[in-house]
This record gives sequence, C-alpha cells and structure tokens, in this order.
Amino acid sequence: MKAIAITQAAADGNNIPSLTEIDLPIPTAHGRDLLVAVKAISVNPVDTKVRAGFQGDTPRVLGWDAVGVVQSVGEEVTLFAPGDEVWYAGALGRAGSNSEYQLVDERLVAHKPRTLDNASAAALPLTAITAWELLFHRLGVEEGGNAGDTLLIVGAAGGVGSILTQLASKLTAMTVIGTASRPESQQWVREAGAHHVIDHSKPLADELARIGITSVTHVASLTNTEQHFNALINALAPQGKLALIDDPETLDVVPLKAKSLSLHWEFMFTRSMFETDDMIAQHQLLTRVAALIDNHTIKTTLGEHYGAITAANLQKAHRQLETGRAVGKIVLEGF
Repeated sequence: MKAIAITQAAADGNNIPSLTEIDLPIPTAHGRDLLVAVKAISVNPVDTKVRAGFQGDTPRVLGWDAVGVVQSVGEEVTLFAPGDEVWYAGALGRAGSNSEYQLVDERLVAHKPRTLDNASAAALPLTAITAWELLFHRLGVEEGGNAGDTLLIVGAAGGVGSILTQLASKLTAMTVIGTASRPESQQWVREAGAHHVIDHSKPLADELARIGITSVTHVASLTNTEQHFNALINALAPQGKLALIDDPETLDVVPLKAKSLSLHWEFMFTRSMFETDDMIAQHQLLTRVAALIDNHTIKTTLGEHYGAITAANLQKAHRQLETGRAVGKIVLEGF
C-alpha cells in the first residue's frame, strides 16, 4: 500500500522534505482492530511535532485524523462491520493515517456524520475529541449548564479553538470569549459562535476591559501558554479553572495558589496511550459529535483543502501549520 512517512531526522533543523512516499504491506486486523481504507485526512500540530522530533532509522507514518471505510475487522470487534464509513483520530503510538490502509482500535472510532463529505468530516476528529474532553471532562463544564460563567479561549481560530468555540456556545450557557489577532481569523471565531472576540496580540487585561469583562471563570489556553500565563492568572476569578493543550517548556504553578486556581491538562491520546478503562469514551463522544453535525448544531472546521494525499501536499501542509497562521483545518483527500 502507498504511505507517506517521515524518513530522516532534522539534521539542519528542518526535515519537511523527508516526508516521502513509501510502499508498505497491507496490515491484518486482529482483536478489536479495524482495517480502514483511508479516504481523507487532516494535518495537526502533533504531526509537525512528531516529524520534527523524529530520530529513528525506520520510517514512521504520521497522521492522526481520518475518514475511511472499514475493510475488515478483528475477531473481537462488536461495534463495526466491513463497509461502515467511519472517522477517528487514532493512537499516537501506532502507524498513522497518511497511508491507504490503517489499523485502529474500534473503541477510538465512530460512524462518520452522514451529512458531511469525507474531506469536511476529516477536519474534525482529533480537535473534536480534544475540545470535548477539555470542556466537559477536564474543566467539568456541564451541558446546558454554567450560566453566569465565562470561558476565555486563547487561540480560538485554530483547529481545536474552532470546534471548542462551537461546543461551548451551543451546548452550554457560558459566555464565550475567543481570541484572534487578524481580521480574517476574528471573523472565523465570530462565525463559530463566540459572544466576544478579542485580540491576543494586545494586553489581555485591556482587551477584556474593552468588552466590559472584569474576570473570567474558565480559560482554555490552546497556544502560547507561556506568553500569556501571568495575564491569564490575573484574568481568572478566584477558584477559576485553567486548561491547556500546548507544550510550554516550564510553568510556575505557585501563582495559582492565592486564588485557589486549578490547572487541567488535556492530551487526547492519554486514553489510547494507557488503554484506560474508559477508552471507549472517544467512540462515544465522536458518535455524539457526528449527531450534532447531522442535526446542524455544529459545523465542520475545514479551512483549506490541499488536494490529494501526496508527499508534496503533506509537505505544504506542514509548512503552513508551522507558520502558526492556519485558520481552521487543512485537509487532504484521496490517494
């Protein structure tokens, strides 16, 4: 089968040209695995991080978002059958979705939304899982609840921010504030449902004051947490909650004490990485997200379609993601 893999370490600080087409044998499904024929994928920051950190001698297939069709199932599979159209993000420790066929545990998979084409659906799994887990599992927000609370989303125009803004504005009673620094990204956040949009390139306190907000109860810091950390602490109300998904080199949590602030990390690969007892929660939440798409409560976060799944197009996608200026998700479709 055709696959695109990272084949060399970053000797000069850049190994994007080493995303290369290779040929691999088609794997066989056993246990709770599905063998999926991949139809569309999207590219996430985790792809660029794993690629940049690659040090091995064995090529590694990246990709943690896919839409496809089940070709065969392992002997313990109960949730799917051959021919099912599915979507998923998969597991970090296994071969990724940048290949014609992929093995994935059924507990991480759901039936794709009926009302979306493959490309539009491929934009969502990883970011939807991340946003859902962050909002409902980590921050403890209740569906239909949290009236009077305010959620500040830093980096609301990115992949996770785009879907988190929708989930929070449509499924909770919170006031949702999204940050974005350019006119086109600010408009994207407004269209996702944010009640207010502020500019994270300006002092946070000033921007919140401009919209009449003195403090927020919840923060979702999706990018540049180190840069904004002190300002976020200052913006949070006593006993507030701060969640993050990025990778700051270090964080001093001592300043959280005076306000009794709580810190919550969201990493959507935790359940699959440790095969937690509730690993099937990702099947369940992706099923719920598909229903929300099909009843038009939320919409795809596809930003740009880069064409077929080729080495050249994946290289282009990695370069764009590393600018930090992507709006929505970058999707590729078909081999």
